[in-house]
Amino acid sequence: MIWSLSFDPLVPLWALSLLGIAILIIALVTGFMRLRGWVLRALTMALVALALANPAIEREDREQLSSVVAVVADRSQSQLLADRSAVTDEAVATLSERLAALPGFEVRVLENTSSSTGDGTELFQTLLNGLSDVPPDRIGGAILVTDGQIHDIPETADALGFDAPVHGLITGKPDERDRRLVLHKAPRFGLVGSEQVVSVRIVEQGPGTGPGNRVTLRVRRDGTLISERQASVGETIDIPVEIAHGGDNIFEFEAAPLDGELTTLNNRAVVTIDGIRENLRVLLVSGSPHAGERTWRNLLKSDASVDLVHFTILRPPEKQDGTPINQLSLIAFPTRELFSVKIDEFDLIIFDRYERRGVLPMLYFDNITRYVRAGGAVLLAGGPDYAEAGSLFRTPLAPILPARPTGAILEQPFHATLASIGERHPVTRGLPGARLDPPGWSRWFRLVETELDAGQTLMTGPEDKPLLVLNREGEGRVAMLLSDHVWLWARGFEGGGPHVPLLRRLGHWLMQEPDLDEEALRVSLRGPELMVERQTLADEIGDVTVTSPSGQTSRLAMNESEPGLWQGSSPTAETGLFTVTESDKTALVHVGPQNPREYTDVLSTPEKLAGLSSATGGQALRLSDVGGEVSVPRVVPLRRAAQYAGSGWIGLKTTDASVLNGVDRYPLLMGLLGLSLLLGFLSLTWFREGR
Repeated sequence: MIWSLSFDPLVPLWALSLLGIAILIIALVTGFMRLRGWVLRALTMALVALALANPAIEREDREQLSSVVAVVADRSQSQLLADRSAVTDEAVATLSERLAALPGFEVRVLENTSSSTGDGTELFQTLLNGLSDVPPDRIGGAILVTDGQIHDIPETADALGFDAPVHGLITGKPDERDRRLVLHKAPRFGLVGSEQVVSVRIVEQGPGTGPGNRVTLRVRRDGTLISERQASVGETIDIPVEIAHGGDNIFEFEAAPLDGELTTLNNRAVVTIDGIRENLRVLLVSGSPHAGERTWRNLLKSDASVDLVHFTILRPPEKQDGTPINQLSLIAFPTRELFSVKIDEFDLIIFDRYERRGVLPMLYFDNITRYVRAGGAVLLAGGPDYAEAGSLFRTPLAPILPARPTGAILEQPFHATLASIGERHPVTRGLPGARLDPPGWSRWFRLVETELDAGQTLMTGPEDKPLLVLNREGEGRVAMLLSDHVWLWARGFEGGGPHVPLLRRLGHWLMQEPDLDEEALRVSLRGPELMVERQTLADEIGDVTVTSPSGQTSRLAMNESEPGLWQGSSPTAETGLFTVTESDKTALVHVGPQNPREYTDVLSTPEKLAGLSSATGGQALRLSDVGGEVSVPRVVPLRRAAQYAGSGWIGLKTTDASVLNGVDRYPLLMGLLGLSLLLGFLSLTWFREGR
């Protein structure tokens, strides 16, 4: 209960002021003239003025509010090191128990989790968010249980927005030591086959460490060790790395561990370089003229990522009519340069209805065979030429061709149909119209009959004869399209068909584009989630394991979204390199920045918090000594103090905040009481003046 005197004037304040001045003047004049009863007259007029001021006694019914105290538990990745997490749990539990035993305090336990944004540990943001609904005058203080590595400490105590002590209870031990790898310079892009330079530096901290020590430094690309060298602590070194393929090339730089160091997680730096391929070079060899001769040329010329060299036979050797060569072409076609000297510069060679007529010597076909086995690619788009005596199967190309011609040609209308493997293969999976019966594309009318010696049949024709066959030969790839009627799709016959996606995917599969590999494990990021994709021709896949940067493993549930394509997602709570494995397949993805602040410095320290804690009257102190014994300080409530900490104890502010439940008002000069007083004084004045 709070009692107080208040006024609620019945007349305007200016009128009441004038009345008071007039009463004062009259009192002074009558007093000076010594008129009879001037004192009573002055008191009566003053009582009238007081009645007009309407005085009253008020009683406030107030309820004292508790002081809100925040206990912030640091759950960032650096808090997972050593025994810091267990010490944090013990300290938070002890503080919660002690604060619950103190009357007048409301405890809020807030937890800060690690972030993959690269901003490090933002403990004060968690604190301010947790107290955003609390008035500043109700905040009794904050206790931060952390390793001291906080990256959003306010510059001044005023920036906190409240006047209360901030204490830091530091986990970790004072004798910690650590070695880390610092990334100085790294490119983001690089041409496939080129060398890029990455600069790193090894840093050591803690007792017994210093510059000059020699350390083994290992370099891995996509999980495979590619080099190993010696480096000096404190020295910045440049390491050349080769961009081996298109897409993400993930390089890991790992320094050997330091004896007794806190963690080896920051001994590794990860660099992701996007490999950019130069334009793919394709050699198109056109043979016998036919209605669809320009289908391949038009398709390849429309692809901006392809540089096309078109070798066309204008006149076969057996058709000599005496026309001079200089009237048939401007220059002689450089067959030797194409098929012998520079053959390795091509990513793909396409034979479109080519038959052996003596234009290309047999030696060149032998070169093409070696070229494929060394990593090249050949596509044979055949018609009657492949079944006749001049077939390419009767050249040194035969050992790498998966389908052997029988000599028969099936001339009948049919719909190209996906084989069971073709429904799962990325080259033919999901072709528009493939799921209809019959397929939603036009018919073809010719198929070269073959017998399969190797490879996989993705599409079939009449009597389930092979139509599209793919095979891997050595390091290279071979494909055979055993009909020359794909041009019917391009011309829109009977509605046409998906010739562009089919032929484009086929060409890029031959040129070993990673996205079209039939057996692949891919991992990417979509917001805060890890997206895993498993492409396979098998009916089932094994367990998918996700390994986090801290070494924790978890199983990932996968669902078949399309035939041959399995997908799954997993949330990410850490920053660093994630490893995903399934059977013999491994994929890597780096979450967050390449040089995260969370692992820039992992040694526990009270120094970062000491300035702010001291400015608020608190203190930052360690929970554990060198031996590891945990000691949580006592908590003392204080109403007002300049210092809220001492040896073995920390203080919290007891606030004066309260809530008003109601107000009772008792007027003093209203009603009978006021009337009685006025009449009494008037009567007394009249009596005194009448004597």
